[in-house]
Amino acid sequence: MLLPHLAVCSWSLQPRDPRDLIEKLARVRIPRVQLALDPLRENPAAWRDLAPLLAQNNITIISGMLRCAGEDYTTLETIKHTGGIAPDATWDENQKNFREGAAIAARLGIKLITLHAGFLPHPTAPGFHKIKTRLETTAALLAEHRITLALETGQETAPELATLLRALDNKTTGVNFDPANMILYAKGDPAGALRTLAPWLRQIHLKDARHTKHPGTWGEEVPIGRGDIDWPRFFATLRDLNYTGDYAIECEAGTRRLADISEGRAHLEKLFATHP
Repeated sequence: MLLPHLAVCSWSLQPRDPRDLIEKLARVRIPRVQLALDPLRENPAAWRDLAPLLAQNNITIISGMLRCAGEDYTTLETIKHTGGIAPDATWDENQKNFREGAAIAARLGIKLITLHAGFLPHPTAPGFHKIKTRLETTAALLAEHRITLALETGQETAPELATLLRALDNKTTGVNFDPANMILYAKGDPAGALRTLAPWLRQIHLKDARHTKHPGTWGEEVPIGRGDIDWPRFFATLRDLNYTGDYAIECEAGTRRLADISEGRAHLEKLFATHP
């Protein structure tokens, strides 16, 4: 069953504070959330009452999310050069933010944190060892709080990510699988990628997208059910893999996010009514 494991990403709702978050979760009828941790670090006064308010409203936090400093998503090229933990100019700031974010997560009882590591270099490229070392540092920092790290998919192919995960060879780093990112970045077939990354699956983002018509540019994010993802095949693959973890609807485009999230939920409900 999907719905008992369904959540929504807090940043998709663009909440001002805990009360706004709770109101928007009620409007999309999803009482579970993946929580962006950076707003709590940047504006602690606004988010001070989060934990008791969530408890009072029977809302569960399934995981946390950390963003990296200085990221520019204007084009594929700008995010390639600014994204994740690769840029030396932002590495010290990222370590500081990760450390503070992990402490916040621990206080909230969060056991899983996701982030984008950035574009991964080929294993034979000079930058591979740097990324591997920085991920080991990040995973160890989170592990101090008994928190697992999950790397978001999409900015590399599944075999490339699997190569890195094998090189890390630890039990505290896994994958937050986002099928739409595979399409947005033109990095392969989502269902096939699931099988490649099966040993490391920790969480699934539910988002849809259409392939780009102009190679070298972004694909287009769309509400769940309107894109190029074959959702029946995707969920059939997860059933074959005996995946029993959480799912979080993510919506990062457009100005109708509550409506788009609700549309996505309705599509998933219909899908699981006909393909339980």
